[in-house]
Parts: sequence; C-alpha cells; structure tokens
Amino acid sequence: MKGRLDQVGKLATELAIDTAIKYVRRDPDRNLGTLLDFADRLASEEQREGVARLRDRLVGDPAVMEQIRRVAKNPRMLQKFFSNWVVNYLLLGPRRRRELGERLGVHIPNFLLIDPTSACNLRCSGCWAGEYPPDTWEVELFERVLSEAEELGISWIVLSGGEPFAYKPLLEGIERHPNLAFMAYTNGTLITEEVADRLAELGTLSPAISLEGFKEVTDSRRGEGIFDQVVEVMDRLRERGVLFGASVTVTRQNVEELFSYDFIDFLVEKGAVYIWSFHYIPVGRNPDLDLMLTTEQRLWLKRRVDELRATRPLLIADFWNDGYAVGGCIAGGRMYLHINAAGECEPCAFVHFATDNIREKSLQEVLAGPLLRAFQKRQPFYPNHLAPCPIIDNPEMLREIVAESGAHPTHPGAEEILRGETAAFLDCRAAAWRSAADNLMAEQESKVG
Repeated sequence: MKGRLDQVGKLATELAIDTAIKYVRRDPDRNLGTLLDFADRLASEEQREGVARLRDRLVGDPAVMEQIRRVAKNPRMLQKFFSNWVVNYLLLGPRRRRELGERLGVHIPNFLLIDPTSACNLRCSGCWAGEYPPDTWEVELFERVLSEAEELGISWIVLSGGEPFAYKPLLEGIERHPNLAFMAYTNGTLITEEVADRLAELGTLSPAISLEGFKEVTDSRRGEGIFDQVVEVMDRLRERGVLFGASVTVTRQNVEELFSYDFIDFLVEKGAVYIWSFHYIPVGRNPDLDLMLTTEQRLWLKRRVDELRATRPLLIADFWNDGYAVGGCIAGGRMYLHINAAGECEPCAFVHFATDNIREKSLQEVLAGPLLRAFQKRQPFYPNHLAPCPIIDNPEMLREIVAESGAHPTHPGAEEILRGETAAFLDCRAAAWRSAADNLMAEQESKVG
C-alpha cells in the first residue's frame, strides 16, 4: 500500500513539520508523540512498524528526552532533520528511486559516499584512505555530482576524504542543495567556532567525529592533543544544537574501551546522537592483519551492542555485525557506492578497485558499470547476514568480482588484499567467523522458536 505522501503537498508537509517542531520545542516530554503521530500518518504500512518501534524507544526514556532537548535548541536543525531525513530520504525516497530505476534500467542506491578531497591536516596511522593519490574536486564536479544525485532521487550524501572540512567550497556547495541531507566523517579539528556557526545555520550537515577511545588511545593514533581538541568541538556543536555523532574504527586493541559503558556514556554526555562503528579492515596505509577483531571479540561486540541499544540513548550502527538488519552487504551500489577524490567509483570505502570514473561518466552511467553489476548479482554474499562482507567474511567473492569486472586498483598496494599472505589470512578468519555466526544465528532462532 502506497504511503499517503501523494495526498500531501510539499509545502503543506513542511508547514506541518514546523508546527509539530514548535510543539516539541515547547514541551518535549509531552509533545514528542505529536511528531511521531505526524510521521505515522505519512508512513506506508511497512514504515509504520518502524515508527512504532521508534515510539517505544523514545517516549518516556529520560536519557532520550535529554538528547532531544539538546537538539531542539536549534529549530533549523530539527526542521531540516525531519524535512530532509524523515520525509525526503525515508518516506519519499524509496519509491522515487525505485520508479526512476525501473524507468532508467539501473539500480539507484540510497546514498552516496564521496571524497571531495584527499587532503587532510592529520596523518593517522593505519588510515584506510592513506594511500590514495593527492587530488581535489573542482567546484563544478562537486556541483554536478550533487545535482545528478538529486535528480536520481538520492537525498543523502555522506562526505569523507581526506578531511571533508579541508575542502574549501564544502559549505557553499551544501548551501546550494538545501533539500539534501549530509553527513561528514571528520577528524573534527577544523570545526572552528565560525564553522560550527555555519553548520547550525545550514541545519543540513551532521558531523560524525572520529575517535579511537579516550585520550591515550586517540592521541596515540591521531596525534598529541587531538582528543582534547575533539572534546572542545563536541561542546561547540552541542551548544549550538547541531546534530552530531561519532565514528569509530574497532580494532583488536580498542574494542573493549570503545564499547565500555564509560566511553558510551561519555559520548552521550557530550551530546552525540549516533555512533558509526567500523571493524578494522586491512586496507590503506600500512595494513596490519593483527589489528583485526578476533572471532571471540566480534561475538562479544555483537552482544554488547544489543545491550547498549536497549540501555543507552545512542543510535549505534555496527558494521558489519548489523548485516542481518539490512539484508547483507550494502555496498556495490545496492545501498551506496564510494567516489574517491580522484573520481574513481568504488563499490565500498574499503574496496579500492574501480572500473569507472565520475569525471568521465554521469552518475547514471556509473551505476550501470561492470564492477557494480558484478557486485550486485552476488549479493547477498552469504545466506547468514551476520557475515555480509566480501572482504572479511567472504573474501573469495571479492576476488571473483575483481576478476570478472576487470577492475583496477585505485592506489598502489590495493591489490595485496587479493593475494598471498593477506588472502590466506582472510580466508581463514572468514571461515572461523562464518562458523561462529551460523552458531549464533541458530541460537537466536531457537530462542524465538
């Protein structure tokens, strides 16, 4: 059953959002339900289940309400969140992309991950993007990609790099696209008072600030004094009501600290609303297989995240343990693709191979390219979606995809993940995880049964 958005004009929708936000700001504890009622009326039947889950999680939880009060300080941010994320991305987006995709004969992903520059003011050890050649997009290319994405019904743009805030035209480009929702993976150090003011004014970009844990472990990887700078930036964003989160790379060395109650509570206290968690992948600058999570650690992380979701007011996305929630791997253009600073169109931020370049083709042409098609025809890569990844869970799939599509590595050394000691290690680790994941899925199914 189609949602009721066809019955509601865009202007009427935004007026209704404005009214609902005024109620929420006036008395969040009492009126949050008003906003959820509005979302429920717009939703399709299948989307209403998600709204109901959201209501159960949000309403009445004191910690959640405190988070909402913080964000409600900035009505512009709140209005843009519901207009761009909830309406454009979640409610309107799926149907529009599906209809356009059927007409054009391509699969249109949910969002894009783009690197407008490879420049960065830090040199973090083990950076996944640390071996890309130096490059920066022209303003015209940035504008074209955003415009083509919008035309295809893609309303969520994720920014990475390099350091996105090192790209000088960034905020001006974002301002020209007020109906897009943006998120930026950032080290945070370039978010000055002036930049924070602009983010509060725009209301469409949410920074995801990279951390490795507390001060000692963060500074050991990112540089002395970086943790303290990041804490100041979080305070700066919280004071202005800018919706922000954290991005963490989980390794064998820091997994327990990152998902300790103390660290999660620290993020909540600072005002973070979400955390994107990425398991370490041995790509980029000086890949280190010893940093990868062990099977036992990954099992612990899966259970810990489930517990934290039930007890902490923080949205946690755990790549790759959340594969079961999204039907397996989301890369390869299925839900997103990565366009790096050289314009190379990669299936994933961690799959450093390409067949097409956005400088030479339109976004629509890229979506029809051989690498994405080779990816998509194999998805899901494993029946148990707890093992979704073609790099660390099913590495034989990546080798097949690269060979079939004729993809080339996008920087020197990228091909090492396909052969020799690295490939043998990944095969062994993947087999161990698939066995553990199958046991865990059987255990969960037996409880449900």
